[in-house]
Amino acid sequence: MYPLTATITGVGHYVPEQKLTNTDLEKMVDTSDEWITSRTGIRERRILDEGLGTSFMALKSLESILHNKGLDARDIDLIIVATITPDMVFPSSACLVQDQIGATNAWAFDLSAACSGFLYALMVGGQFIETGAHKRVVVIGADKMSSITDYTDRDTCVLFGDGAGAVLLEPGEPGLGLKDFILYSDGSGVKYLRQPAGGSLLPASRETVEKKMHYIYQDGREVFKFAVPKMAEVSAQILERNGLVGKDIALFVPHQANKRIIDACVKRTDIPEDRVVVNIDRYANTSAATIPIGLSEAAEQSRLNRGDNVLLASAGAGYTWGSTLLTWAY
Repeated sequence: MYPLTATITGVGHYVPEQKLTNTDLEKMVDTSDEWITSRTGIRERRILDEGLGTSFMALKSLESILHNKGLDARDIDLIIVATITPDMVFPSSACLVQDQIGATNAWAFDLSAACSGFLYALMVGGQFIETGAHKRVVVIGADKMSSITDYTDRDTCVLFGDGAGAVLLEPGEPGLGLKDFILYSDGSGVKYLRQPAGGSLLPASRETVEKKMHYIYQDGREVFKFAVPKMAEVSAQILERNGLVGKDIALFVPHQANKRIIDACVKRTDIPEDRVVVNIDRYANTSAATIPIGLSEAAEQSRLNRGDNVLLASAGAGYTWGSTLLTWAY
């Protein structure tokens, strides 16, 4: 009988051991710890070893869920990996994870929506549960941002790190699980945030490599001007639509792009600061991984209880942005 409720029943995350601190970056580019911290809130970020790809981190985050839940990988029906840094153009990183974890009964695909990728993938995965098509769907946000970061560009190299987070979706009780979502896209944002080369428009060539066109290009001022109001507005919008106010939210997990953007969202929604997940100081911007890492850490720290209202929000390249409201189930 459907519609069923898509419910998060497990969480997990993985971050590499290697740290790249602001002090380390001071030796690489013309910047300072004080400058980075005051403008972004970032103090350090994690960097995945060379020779390892996004699928490695995605796999680790999924392994922790299976271990904690006592599940076999063959119990999984679908794996979705949200990423902009797949191991390779094809096959998908999700297919690599499916093979390496031994999820022989699952199909798998990647989804690209940059920093909003996890929210997009979460809602896509939720549909397979709510229609009764599947019983167990894994949604992973994972990015090796260091692989597309130019460490001679002081404007971007301070912002990004590597990591992965995952959730397990299963059918749940009415009143629990995914409740509402609002997602947006605006492709005109390509001017301000993109990876110029490596696709079909500008395939890899000597020229694209020499011009460093395979790295992130970002107009920081324009992106900041976009992200602050959009993330705050969509967070307030979903609360209003569901008859909620800030004090009704037990946990707010915003995308970790900039501490000032997070602060603007908190001010706009009036959510108490002690209910906001902030780990940008330790991990920087891990793109699609920031929100699931935040959820997983919050669960580890016992910051979530059954029946809690949880708000998620993001903004990223595309442009893409949105918010999700859910009720915690375990």
